[in-house]
Amino acid sequence: MYNAAIVGCGVIGNRLAASFEDHPETTVWGACDLIEERVESFADEYDAAAYTDYEEMVAEDAVDFIYVGVPPVVHHEVVAAAIDAEKAVICEKPMAESTEVAKQLVTLEEVADQPTAVNLPFRYTPGFVELRERIADGDIGMPKRIELTFRFPQWPREWQDVEWLTSREQGGPLREVGTHYLFGVQEAFSPIDRINAEVTYTGPESYEESITGYFDVDGVAGTLDVLTDCEVDEQNSMTVIGTEGSLTLLDWYRLAESAEGEDQRIINETRGDTTGQLVDEFVTALDGGEGNLVSFAEATQVQRAVDAVFASGGKPVVVPDEL
Repeated sequence: MYNAAIVGCGVIGNRLAASFEDHPETTVWGACDLIEERVESFADEYDAAAYTDYEEMVAEDAVDFIYVGVPPVVHHEVVAAAIDAEKAVICEKPMAESTEVAKQLVTLEEVADQPTAVNLPFRYTPGFVELRERIADGDIGMPKRIELTFRFPQWPREWQDVEWLTSREQGGPLREVGTHYLFGVQEAFSPIDRINAEVTYTGPESYEESITGYFDVDGVAGTLDVLTDCEVDEQNSMTVIGTEGSLTLLDWYRLAESAEGEDQRIINETRGDTTGQLVDEFVTALDGGEGNLVSFAEATQVQRAVDAVFASGGKPVVVPDEL
């Protein structure tokens, strides 16, 4: 049995904790949050030890691995403490607040003697996996265009009651949601080669209101279209158009296909237990096997693409491929 320690007892921390409790080989041993009432409630629910100092918890001999569910600007210090204590680590996305900090985490990963992973669940999402495989098998012919489209009537969304998501430094929809879909592009094709984007913001230090941009990957052109604070339904989608049809990932997990003269139809709407599969793969790695995990290096390559969007200013930016 592997003992998990949760750093950050928010919505996603609870989701991961539930999966650790459900898995036969893991359990929640401890939890840490700066808000004492929150961590005590969390610890009571999982019959775990409660901390407000993550360094104290990470140092405990009983802890086997750390889940890092805190805001991006805190990832480096928590991950560094965990690796220094020779603990395995699952870190939330985005990898960090910037590529430069993310690269420091990659260096830590390279010297770690315990498994590391990033929670980017498209690797395990049935609809996305089918999209990736069908593109590779040539089912839609030669890919001609990739379209990433996001609409948020409200940001942050109602269930996201954390102020840091409004900040330009580490929040906003591109980092929080777009990271997943840019990772999806990377998984289905390869790392993005070049980005040209224009960004407008809701305020001097706050999140983006609009992003319109273009990117190139593996010889295929793509578009990026983000809009917040608009009176429409929320939309998160990735469409790949080929010479013989198209595939669209809708609402995170529903895969649709269409071709000339045909209406779009859903071909896979299996949600899958992506968090459970992440835990499965992580346990495989803890046991000494080859777990299918998203590495810090892979997540940092996505971070390069995110940073390139914000750095572009309407001019092409080359995204180095350091995988």
